[in-house]
Parts: sequence; C-alpha cells; structure tokens
Amino acid sequence: MELLSVSLGVYYGDFTVAAASENLTASQGKALTVLRRGPAAMRALAETMTCDASNMTGIIDRLEKRGLVRREAGASDRRVKNVILTPEGERVTDAIRAKMHTTHDGLARLDDTDRDTLYTLLERVFVPGPAA
Repeated sequence: MELLSVSLGVYYGDFTVAAASENLTASQGKALTVLRRGPAAMRALAETMTCDASNMTGIIDRLEKRGLVRREAGASDRRVKNVILTPEGERVTDAIRAKMHTTHDGLARLDDTDRDTLYTLLERVFVPGPAA
C-alpha cells in the first residue's frame, strides 16, 4: 500500500505541474483526461472524478470558456448535458501527457514486457470486471 501511495503521489505531482504549464488546475486537467476517453454526461463525469455536481459545473464552465470542451444536450434526454472534448481540448490533454517527464522517465526504465505486466496488474486491481 505504501509503494502504491508513493507512486500515486509522484504521478499526481507530475500531472499537477504539467496541467499548470497549460494554465489549468489539476481538476481541470483531470476532467480533460477523463473526456479524452470519450464524451460523458455531467453527472457521470462528477462521479468519475468523485466530486460534487456543482463543483463539476464550475470546472466545465471554465474549460468551456477556454474552448477546451463543449456541452451538448443528450440525444435521448435533452435534460442530460454531455461534455465533449474539442480539438483544442485534445491538443491540451496530449500536451499535458507529453510534459509528464517524471512519469515517462519512470516507465522508460521498464522494458516492453515489464510495462505490459504492469498494465495487466493495474487493470486487474483497478478496473472492475463484468458482473457475475
């Protein structure tokens, strides 16, 4: 547990510095990273980021003002607002990832087999499998 805590601290610090270099808070950067996987409803985004819906609204408002995301009404329910990453948002997200030098340097010390093993183990521990 301690080593996992240390690794997450290093990753989070690296991510925070990289996000700040793009004039974003860590929370704004995290929202962009989540949206890089695909559009998300505001409620789902708040749940994924484990934050209050009103806080999520403020984060998205600021990202939208910068042209990094846009909102669209849901196709099946117009009350649902989906958040979509814009091309500029994709560019900024990629720039943040590219600037995470400490994380990249650490992963570069692993060979391909070790990286694959690490991915498999992290997936097994943190990605829920299908319900039985």
